[in-house]
Amino acid sequence: MRERTERTWRNRGKLFFFLLFALVIIPSFAACQTSLEEIGEWGTNRRQPPDKVMAAIGVKAGMVIGEVGAGHGRYTVQLAAKVGETGKIYAEDINRGSLDHLRERCAKAGLSNVEVIAGEVADPLFPKASLDMVFMILTYHHLSEPVALLKNLIPSLKPGATVVVIDPDPEKDRGNPSSEYTPKEKIEREAGEAGFELVSIETFLEKDSIFVLRPKGTLNLEGTDLEAPDHR
Repeated sequence: MRERTERTWRNRGKLFFFLLFALVIIPSFAACQTSLEEIGEWGTNRRQPPDKVMAAIGVKAGMVIGEVGAGHGRYTVQLAAKVGETGKIYAEDINRGSLDHLRERCAKAGLSNVEVIAGEVADPLFPKASLDMVFMILTYHHLSEPVALLKNLIPSLKPGATVVVIDPDPEKDRGNPSSEYTPKEKIEREAGEAGFELVSIETFLEKDSIFVLRPKGTLNLEGTDLEAPDHR
């Protein structure tokens, strides 16, 4: 009888914590999410706040942006909302299942300015001379042919366009396996081999760095030659 009573109280205790989780903890996380976020994205978006990142890299209304490795669209929807109806996002990925999810997500969110592209390993297949910016976040370290892919971006860029790479910084995020980040030296070297120069680095994110690339010998929108920063 005593064992049965103890078991009953243990079961009631488990039920109490389950109800607490269901009624308090889950709704509190849901309340933190924005209307553009899916479940599970809140934490990563706090790590890489879309409003701060887009302000830092110069995303504006009316821009046309190509996203490499868009996945399920965590940042695609943020970029699409920022560029607005006068802008456009070409969301590329090599995973067809992810693109199917992204199509449904954009339809549900009412984002008609997103076009998904089934790309290739070394070529995102963006339309020629159409992009003000190429954007990739937590993607570069997954590229199996980074130099070839960067080279294949050049025909899609408008004059003055940039390529923005956001990847974990090994100096900030030492707990990550080596395969989960790309050192600055590697990005700069591979960008150079592909015909780009590193024009700026933003380091305000807690665990990541933002690299801004531009094709060598191009001009910025004001017509002034850009010089690569001195990283000594």
